[in-house]
Amino acid sequence: MLIHSTWQLRVAEPTTLFRSHHLGLVKDLHDRLNIRLGDEQIASTTFSGILGYSDRSADFITFFPNQAYTLTLCGLQESSSKAIAKLDLGETLEFLGARFVISDRHDEITSYEELYTELVANEPEPIRKHELYFATPTAFAQNRTHLPLPVPNLMFRSWLERWNHFAPVYLGSDDLLTYLTSYVTVTRHQIKTSTIPIHQGQCTGFTGKVTIQAIGKVDPLLANVAHLLVQYAAFAGTGIKTRLSMGQTEINF
Repeated sequence: MLIHSTWQLRVAEPTTLFRSHHLGLVKDLHDRLNIRLGDEQIASTTFSGILGYSDRSADFITFFPNQAYTLTLCGLQESSSKAIAKLDLGETLEFLGARFVISDRHDEITSYEELYTELVANEPEPIRKHELYFATPTAFAQNRTHLPLPVPNLMFRSWLERWNHFAPVYLGSDDLLTYLTSYVTVTRHQIKTSTIPIHQGQCTGFTGKVTIQAIGKVDPLLANVAHLLVQYAAFAGTGIKTRLSMGQTEINF
């Protein structure tokens, strides 16, 4: 089971929080889900933080009453997905002295088997071009540093690692990555870097639009596997610290 749950939020008055508020919020939500942060080798949830127009100044962030905000939680395996499906936040989300009114909730529910059957096993016409939007700072671990760039090999590695860890259908590893990144390249991007507080420090990542495309003669089956992994990114996120609101990925095609 996979779930992508999005809550629509508003504030009744200007609301100012520390920029690191997402760390307190993610802990609170995972406590409600009965999932302990840091207990899993690969996180079975992703978290967006509160997204929408805000004013950032030094260590603070302000949300405004005339704006719409969203909060997303995704589950990547059965138990975490069921916990998210049952999560009832009520009519308001209150934390750190802030109060967000919840106006709506939308759930997208599927499964690994359903995604694989629809996008690969049924042999659909291959989709060669994908437009991705990285809504929160995205980065990749590289030795002892973090790389804030949309490198196709690192994006596909991120998605494939999570898929192979949670899905009942194994897709392959290094040989598949080598093949995919021999043909898939970034053709356009409009990105910028920004920092996000993470525990006692901060991490720099990129946000914005990235277009990736298969160039040349690509095996239709492997093109469909690439499409499958791109669609999976909407649940799994991209790169590091996706549980702590990094790497939120939206797909257009």
